[in-house]
Amino acid sequence: MSQRPKVEVTGTVIDFDTKLPLEYATIVLTPLKGKKLTGGITDSKGNFSVEVPKGSYNISVEFISFKTKTFQNKILTANINLGVIPLKINAESLNEVEIIAEKSTVEIRLDKKIYNVGKDMTVKGGSASDVLDNVPSVSVDVEGNVSLRGNDNVRILVNGKPSGLVGLSGTDALRQLPADAIEKVEVITSPSARYEAEGTAGILNIVLRKGKALGFNGSVSANIGEPERYGASANLNYRTKKVNFFTYLGYNFRTSPGNAFTDMIVYDNLDAIDYYRNEKTDYNRERKGINSRFGIEYYLSENSSITGTFLYRNSDGEDIGTNYLDVLDNNLLLTESSIREELETEDDKTIEYNLNYTKDFNKSGHKLTFDFQYNESDETEFNFIDDNTTYPSFEQEADERITTTESNKELQIKGDYTLPIGENKQFEAGFNLNFEDLTSNYLVEDETIDNVTGEIISGVFANNTNLSNSLDFKQDIYAFYIQFGNKINKFSYLLGLRSETTERSIKLIDSNEEFNKKFTELFPTVNLGLELNDTESITLGYSRRLRRPRHFFLNPFESRTSETYIRRGNINLDPTYTSSFDLGYLKKWDKFTLNSSMYYQYSTNVFEMVQDEEYREIDGEETLVIIRTPINFGSQNRYGFEFTANYNPFKWWRISSSFNFFKSEMEGDYNGISYDNDDTSWFTRLTSRITLPGKIDWQTRGMYMAPFESALSKRKSMTSVNLAFSKDILKEKGTLALNVSDLFNSRKRRSDSFSDNTYSYGEFQYRERQISLNFTYRFNQKKKRERQGSYDNDGGDEMF
Repeated sequence: MSQRPKVEVTGTVIDFDTKLPLEYATIVLTPLKGKKLTGGITDSKGNFSVEVPKGSYNISVEFISFKTKTFQNKILTANINLGVIPLKINAESLNEVEIIAEKSTVEIRLDKKIYNVGKDMTVKGGSASDVLDNVPSVSVDVEGNVSLRGNDNVRILVNGKPSGLVGLSGTDALRQLPADAIEKVEVITSPSARYEAEGTAGILNIVLRKGKALGFNGSVSANIGEPERYGASANLNYRTKKVNFFTYLGYNFRTSPGNAFTDMIVYDNLDAIDYYRNEKTDYNRERKGINSRFGIEYYLSENSSITGTFLYRNSDGEDIGTNYLDVLDNNLLLTESSIREELETEDDKTIEYNLNYTKDFNKSGHKLTFDFQYNESDETEFNFIDDNTTYPSFEQEADERITTTESNKELQIKGDYTLPIGENKQFEAGFNLNFEDLTSNYLVEDETIDNVTGEIISGVFANNTNLSNSLDFKQDIYAFYIQFGNKINKFSYLLGLRSETTERSIKLIDSNEEFNKKFTELFPTVNLGLELNDTESITLGYSRRLRRPRHFFLNPFESRTSETYIRRGNINLDPTYTSSFDLGYLKKWDKFTLNSSMYYQYSTNVFEMVQDEEYREIDGEETLVIIRTPINFGSQNRYGFEFTANYNPFKWWRISSSFNFFKSEMEGDYNGISYDNDDTSWFTRLTSRITLPGKIDWQTRGMYMAPFESALSKRKSMTSVNLAFSKDILKEKGTLALNVSDLFNSRKRRSDSFSDNTYSYGEFQYRERQISLNFTYRFNQKKKRERQGSYDNDGGDEMF
């Protein structure tokens, strides 16, 4: 029997009061003859498209907490556009308006993947670093450094813009941003021209929660754990038809004990063992902080709104590092032993102001937005270094004091304009002005010696002008872009061009030296998509990106944590440029979804860490010192393949996995030494979620990172497992979650390092195993349940 011809039903669903599109609204078509329902959901712009056989239908448009719109006895003989469908709030349901994601999902778009955090138990009570470490394609190492597909040059944005929430130090700031403040993370591996060109690996955009539903609703959370940690937070929202108030308040305290050791062999000029140098370090860290965010969204008219947001973050910490050093001769006889202790206190403060204006014109998708953002970040560190003594006498008996202060001011002005042309075409243009002004002061003070007696004067220090320095860093970026997109049947394309002009000024205050650079570059982008059928699609992307060196890569000061391992910046570093290609394939079955991609990146003017060695007098003896500094040299090819798979064998069991394989080829030399390197590595992550009797959810997440080799070191494999249980209580208004992070205490970086005169093996563990208990209570909120006709847990595959 031949199938009846099909017709396409399209339309746009919006909020009647705000005129904003409603994403995930459900469209249900019920045939007047027969029982088989057909349906679909709206995309981020409120649009929907459903194919059905010709016939007569009742059509309903539904969205939770809104009144259902119904089209009765609709005879469908040809393609039909139902136009703009406004839905009104259902006043009777205002006590349960806010919808909370029940599970984490992944949505596929033409130029990005969107990871909705949802009810991910392993990040309950955690931080932004924990959230990112669970996102497909992303990994976070033991020191908190974030990588995308194995490449650590990833740009992290907050709500689409650079933010003080990421902070001056990046990794520490991400550990202070609570996980429950995050709604979703966008993984943008082939960014279109609307995104800034920074980040050769791509962009991670952290989207913070903001309630949208009418009435007063919210949630409060509290957590406690071991090693000692505790915290509390509240997400609150109150919305009327004209005004939306939203806020986040959170406090946390945590300790993070860690450890490290390095065993080094030093060779003489005849390649014979000269001596052994063994170092062991114990870390005891404490962090406490306040995070707050207040916002008001005011609807000026049916088509325009203005939103103001104020953010305040204040955190401080105290880190104690105790370094034990043993030096043995070539007969393994102890010749030297010492203890070097360092106390570091840190105070970070960030204030950020955001103002957004949005104008939606009558035509769906026709939009104009302006953003103004200003933030100030201040970071102060005090380091007391003491040899051969013990805590807590640092302040009185320290041999050396270091004070580091950094102050950063950043202003951003941004505008975007989107113009639909016909049904499937779209033009976009915009600008982004970014002005950054950073001041860094690095003061090293040594003990003062009495010129008469030759004895140390207790508590009196003098500036060590050989090590102290001050730096002013200014970087202004002027960016403009245009792009055009079109959808022709099942084929979509998005073509763009971005121009960025960078003006960089560096001034070394102590030597009165200035280093200025200015460069303008063009960054083309191409994104193509082909929907093979309802369950299968292909994407192809190209983008040109760059990596600008951060100020700490440029500042030529020497680190002082260790006297024998020193890091020094390079003020002459230039940007790295990368051309990236990405080919993606998405396939859906009934219970299984596969999202895969192959990628290639070619980088020039790469800057990498190189190693020099020199002998310095330490405690009256000539000692070998290792100095690492970044320089520009050579080129790099990176090839890779990745996939994310989701399988739901039963209603009570969900399995998801991700795998990333990459190959890196490095070419370059420095001081006559070849840094050519050819290495292959991979990492994988597997998550299993099972619903046990009593509606207890059990989640297990395992990670394996394969060995990796660079020009100077070989990193060994690393495995870790997280375990979590959760249970809804209080009529599903509350949730208890027990989380064990790094169950087997195995999350350690283990590596071999080598040079002409040395070989060393080391291990580093930033944070030991942690156990935490989290409680969340929701009021006037309901969890999001799967709706009939909705996509599975990989979300929609909207192409354009």
